[in-house]
Amino acid sequence: MSPATPAPESGDAALELLVHGVGGATPQDMLDDPRTVRITGDRTAAVYRRTEDADAEEHPGRYAGRPVPEAYCWSNLTSGDGTRALWLLLLPFMVANLAHWMRPPAPGGHRLVRLYGVLVRLVALTLTVLLTAAACEVALDLTAWQCAAAPACVDSASWLGFLSVERGGWWSPPGRRLAVAALVPTVLVGLLWYLSNRTWSAYEAQRPPTGYDNPPTAPGDNAVDAGSRAALGRPGFWYGRRIVARLRAAHTAAGFLTVAAALVTAAARHDTAAPGTGAVLGRILQAAVAALAAVVLWVVCRRGRSENHLDLRLERALVSWLPGASLVLLAAAALYAGWSRPGWTSSGTLPGDAVFSALTVAQGALVVALGGVALLLQRPRRDPRTALYGLGGPAVAMLACALGGVMSGGVAQRVADWLDGPATPGMGDPGPRISPPVLLSWQASVIPVLLLLLAVPAALLVARTLLAARRLRSEVETDYGTVGEGDPVRTGRIATVRARAALTDSAPVLVGVVSGATLLLGAASVVGAWASGNVPGRAFDGAHPALAALASATQALGSWMIGFGFLLFVTWGRRAYRDPSARRTIGILWDVGTFWPRAAHPFAPPCYAERAVPDLTWRMSSWTRRTGGRLVISGHSQGSVLAAAAVWQIEPATRRRVALLTYGSPLERLYGRWFPAYFGPEALRSLNRTVHCWSNLHRATDPIGGPVRVVAEDGRPAVDEPVLLDPVAYGRTRDHPLPEPILGHSDYQADPGFSHCRTGLLDRLPSAVPRQRGAGEPPEPAGKGPSGPGTRGPAVPGEGARDPGDRGPAAPGEGASGREGTGQGSSGKSSG
Repeated sequence: MSPATPAPESGDAALELLVHGVGGATPQDMLDDPRTVRITGDRTAAVYRRTEDADAEEHPGRYAGRPVPEAYCWSNLTSGDGTRALWLLLLPFMVANLAHWMRPPAPGGHRLVRLYGVLVRLVALTLTVLLTAAACEVALDLTAWQCAAAPACVDSASWLGFLSVERGGWWSPPGRRLAVAALVPTVLVGLLWYLSNRTWSAYEAQRPPTGYDNPPTAPGDNAVDAGSRAALGRPGFWYGRRIVARLRAAHTAAGFLTVAAALVTAAARHDTAAPGTGAVLGRILQAAVAALAAVVLWVVCRRGRSENHLDLRLERALVSWLPGASLVLLAAAALYAGWSRPGWTSSGTLPGDAVFSALTVAQGALVVALGGVALLLQRPRRDPRTALYGLGGPAVAMLACALGGVMSGGVAQRVADWLDGPATPGMGDPGPRISPPVLLSWQASVIPVLLLLLAVPAALLVARTLLAARRLRSEVETDYGTVGEGDPVRTGRIATVRARAALTDSAPVLVGVVSGATLLLGAASVVGAWASGNVPGRAFDGAHPALAALASATQALGSWMIGFGFLLFVTWGRRAYRDPSARRTIGILWDVGTFWPRAAHPFAPPCYAERAVPDLTWRMSSWTRRTGGRLVISGHSQGSVLAAAAVWQIEPATRRRVALLTYGSPLERLYGRWFPAYFGPEALRSLNRTVHCWSNLHRATDPIGGPVRVVAEDGRPAVDEPVLLDPVAYGRTRDHPLPEPILGHSDYQADPGFSHCRTGLLDRLPSAVPRQRGAGEPPEPAGKGPSGPGTRGPAVPGEGARDPGDRGPAAPGEGASGREGTGQGSSGKSSG
């Protein structure tokens, strides 16, 4: 991809800042030169130039006819070392976090906005409890409680010999077995806390430029700033330190309390049958667990994100006290459970059915309530382009719960199958008969039904795509002027690619079907488990043979599929750990899923935009302040989203010197439809008003990018350029003697219209202005500075720029610190 730009009409200093999209790109590819040098940044994310352009500030005369190209590479934020592939196991947490940002637009501070945020945070909390409960089910119930008490199971798992009841060792009593097994979920929760704390420091602890609260100083700034109060322009939007710390403390405590509750409940159930000191102590510990759980709920519900300013405060007592107190209570529960109790034997299962049933019902109720709030928020501002009529957030929250259920149920089913040998869990086959909770078997049984339901809309979409491809053939011939003369094969291929690209717009239908079916089937599985008290294969004993056989088949198939789903996550993560190409593929998933800050779940993968957006904001502010020159920020795909977010963050005076070029952009097609409160029509119109000029390029064959649908207003032209033809030539021509490929989402720079559009943006930007000397600043040498011969036009107050003829050497690490990046932005309301 060539960064070269035809000579603009003005010879002022200009910078082209390239931002790549999903999948990443090397600086060599972005700059079309194998010799590049890092200007500022580190190995994780950095700005590069071609080696010959490294000292561009010192030799401005060389760049009178073209801008200085720079490449911002951020791919290592999502697809760096192999350990990040393990983030796949955090997928349910990431999806739940996305639901927070999918709310319909509403005035900031609205009560329904705060209620929406509370409900999403509660859904996220249930996922943490579900994960910990699944670990407790595997370690405490299946392994320590059931398998260690069954001689046949211990014989096949010799590593459990020290817990074996048959051998009668010191660890063989049920309570001590449970206390030892509790180490597994405890370590898991501790690991999640460590990863959340570590990734915050590595990715998200990047302060945006400060000074947003200063009043605008340049003429016209008030008008510009009044229209720029979009949510992503709030000073604290990309710095959520306080909310992440609060949620991390609450979720860590919730995990420890879940383990403590499992230990106390098992021991108290035995002590209740023989009243005494043990029974009293058990009730005290149960009350302590309930009290701390109430504190956790209060912490989660009390406060959401604060985005009006950089929230640097921390509730130190809360952050240190709540997880620590929960861990101390867990240790007390382990001591209580390990106390000697003669005659206590383990039989049956631990009360896991009640826990998983309660979690399923709670998640369903929260999702339904979330849907009601979303409908109330959507009603005053209905937009036909909004995905699922504003129900995208509840639908995605339901998918997060489904993913959590598949992963937790898959672990339990696979471990049970492993421990009981050839026996089918819950069916009473010959073997140790190690059984997971009945509800998990019911949930596994509905998976084949869900896949059958999905087959119907999938078939309809395939049929519609085929019909659309046939219908688009005439449109392709018209676009290329080959009506009646074209090649049927070539025409059909282009039409098919266009029809497939349109499938992206059908994603809401599939998400809605999956979410709705998951909610109904989940409710049916809870009712079936409660009503029968047995696994599906046994619940229909005595029914018609065909129905009984179908129930047994769905249970066996579902058990295999749910286990296979979890193993797929594990093997995919392991392959990505060793294979860089697979790691890059997984990184593409995170490019979309981890763009948003962790506002609902602190254990979600880290938000790379909290590093990338401040990087871009600092760089743009640094360039315009130092040189007074023009700047075009050029973003492809996900890079266009980062570019837009960075433009919202810079000060109004800087925005007047910045042009935005987006191509293959999902700003409206994906983000505008699924995140209407942040990228909806009004937000995109606001972005067009805040930046000096903006152009968007898109193709009909692009499955990701599309038009932004911002029309001409207030003397500004429409943002969307005419649709680019893809391929650029239908057949062989003198200019294209070989067949041109269909590029789809890639290589927009290959289109001749790209360079023309970029040059037009640079020419529309105002000329460079000189730097105004601040109060108390010593005068500059003669010939340089505001009074020297290099000045151009009047200085804009507060701009802080220098004439391009007086540029000093580029400072290493420029844009990462110092006052050059400070600016002012707009304030807004809290997002709940």
